[in-house]
Parts: sequence; structure tokens; C-alpha cells
Amino acid sequence: MPKYLMLSRLSEQGLQTLRANPERINEVNKDVEELGVKVLYQWFLLGPHDFVNIVEASDSSAIAKVSVVLGARGSTHTESYEMLDVDDVIELLSG
Repeated sequence: MPKYLMLSRLSEQGLQTLRANPERINEVNKDVEELGVKVLYQWFLLGPHDFVNIVEASDSSAIAKVSVVLGARGSTHTESYEMLDVDDVIELLSG
């Protein structure tokens, strides 16, 4: 199943929510999984993004849905990138 790198930046509203309720992170992850995207790994970042997630989804449409649903809440902005396994790239380029 395709894997994606998802970067998130919290809005001021999102930061306030996180500060008031840190467990909201787990609730959002459950929401994402209900949309058909599995969160494999997640880290909090110091820098221009607040979170990095490695997620698994059936296709880019599922990732787009997550981005729109989360973005519509007004608490986060996301960027997503499909990731290719290095062995698959080597095979693709060798053939």
C-alpha cells in the first residue's frame, strides 16, 4: 500500500487546542484512520512544521480527503508527498 509523508502546520487555533488538550493529537489520528488513512509514525517538530507523519493510504485521493477534512476545521494546514521505496526506484530505473 502506498506510503505518504504528511507535514502539518497548526494554526493559532490549533496551537490553542493542543495546549488546552494534548490528547487531541490521538483523537485526530483516530479521525484520520476513520477516513481510511493509517498513521504509521508521528513526530512533533521544531521548525516551520509542527508534525511529520508517515501514513499509509490506498491512493492519493484518500490523502486529499484527509487534507480537506482537517483543513476545513481551521486548525491545521497539511502538505503530503507520496514516498517510493528505494528498492522499487532501483528496479524501475534498472529495467
